[in-house]
Amino acid sequence: MKTSTINKKEIEKFSRIAEEWWDPSGKFKPLHKFNPIRISYIKEKIINSFKLENSDKPLQKIRLLDIGCGGGLLSEPMSRLGAEVTGIDASEKNIQIAKLHAKKNNLKINYLTASPENLKIDRKFDVILNMEIIEHVEDVDIFLKSCSSLLKKEGIMFVATINKTLKSYLFAIIGAEYILRWLPIGTHEWDKFIDPNDLIKISKKYNLQLQNLDGMKFNIITDKWSISSDKSINYIGKFNKV
Repeated sequence: MKTSTINKKEIEKFSRIAEEWWDPSGKFKPLHKFNPIRISYIKEKIINSFKLENSDKPLQKIRLLDIGCGGGLLSEPMSRLGAEVTGIDASEKNIQIAKLHAKKNNLKINYLTASPENLKIDRKFDVILNMEIIEHVEDVDIFLKSCSSLLKKEGIMFVATINKTLKSYLFAIIGAEYILRWLPIGTHEWDKFIDPNDLIKISKKYNLQLQNLDGMKFNIITDKWSISSDKSINYIGKFNKV
C-alpha cells in the first residue's frame, strides 16, 4: 500500500528547471500568464468565505498553506495580501529558489521541503492551495486525506487541475507541449489528469465538500486567462471542510 504522495520522476522533472521559476519568458511562462486570474479567484473566494474586509491586505487573519509551491509564484502574492504563508514542495531545489526570491523581496514566508503527509504542524490552516499539483502526485487519495488533516474545520481548500478529456489531451499535451512549445515535452501525463467527479468523490470521503467549480479558459487573441463555464480542460474547485 502506498504511503507517500511523492512521485520522484515528477520531482526530478521540475527540479531540473527550477532556476527558471521567476523568468516570465522561461519554461514557466504559462504559469506567469495564469497567475493573475488564479490570484483574483482565490482572493475573492477567501474574502467572501471568511467575510473579510477588502483592504490592501485583506488576508491578514488567514493562515495559508501552498502545497507544491514551486518557486513561490502564488505564495508571494498571498503573503503580500497579508496571509501568514507556509509553502511546501517536495523538491529541495524549488524551495531554495523560493526562499532566495522571498528574501530578496523582504517577504516572510515559511518555506519547507515537505509533502502534505509528512508535514508536522502545531496549528491547522484556514486555507490550503493545491494549484496545478494534483496531476503530479503519486496517490490522489492519500494526498487529499493528508490535506484534509491539515485543514481547520470550516477551512477552505482550492484545487486547480486539468480534466481527463480528449480535449485536454489535444490542448494541454499535444497543443501546449508539442505544437506551441509553451511547456517542456513530458510536463503532463494524460493518465494522471483527473475528472472533476472523481475529485469530488475522493474529497467527500475526507470531509471536503465542493462549494464552487469553475472552468478556466485561455483566449489566444487577448493572451489572457478567464473564468469560464467550460471545464473540459482546466478547472478550479473550492472545497469546504465539514
